[in-house]
Amino acid sequence: MNELIFIVEEAPEGGFTARALGASIFTEADDWSGLQSQVRDAVRCHFEEGQGPKVIRFHYVREDVFAV
Repeated sequence: MNELIFIVEEAPEGGFTARALGASIFTEADDWSGLQSQVRDAVRCHFEEGQGPKVIRFHYVREDVFAV
């Protein structure tokens, strides 16, 4: 596996959540650097040595609602 993509969203209670596409990995953290650390740790736990992705990509999804 070369790359693993995570969908990152702001959590309603604050912080961020990250959900992997194509793998059952979910994690959350209070800040961006904490999220990166949590994702790295979760990926290491999920895959056997040498089987994990070489690159982790974050796709940050943000929804803004405003009045016209």
